[in-house]
Amino acid sequence: MNRVKIELPDQFHFSTIISIRITDLNYGGHVGNDSFLSLVHEARQQFLNHHGYGELTFEGVGLIMADAAIEFKTELNFKDEVKISVAATNFTRIGFDLYYKMEIINPSGNTVAGKVKTGMLCYDYAAKKVVSVPEKAKEKLM
Repeated sequence: MNRVKIELPDQFHFSTIISIRITDLNYGGHVGNDSFLSLVHEARQQFLNHHGYGELTFEGVGLIMADAAIEFKTELNFKDEVKISVAATNFTRIGFDLYYKMEIINPSGNTVAGKVKTGMLCYDYAAKKVVSVPEKAKEKLM
């Protein structure tokens, strides 16, 4: 079976710290894949807000997730403090990729818990169609 392998960018210019809540855990007692993606969603919102944007307020257009890939590295558990770093790359006419590095914060050094990539498209929700990436947004995120 082929496994997902995500090549992270060399640099991340944004990161946030999120605490793992009891509601993030699944029946196995660790963060489930659905909650893992929810943590990425929170980090994406904070990244966009840091740049003055939201998913519906992106220089006059919206954003929609076209795809997502997760490479799980180790479990996340209740009360873990997780540093999620975010970088925007691979800009095209209509979209870009966001990469996320999730690390458990440890006094002896952080441990990578996962790598994630989401493909984001610029979208006009009123017209229900894909649109071009606003140049100003591209300049801010790069």
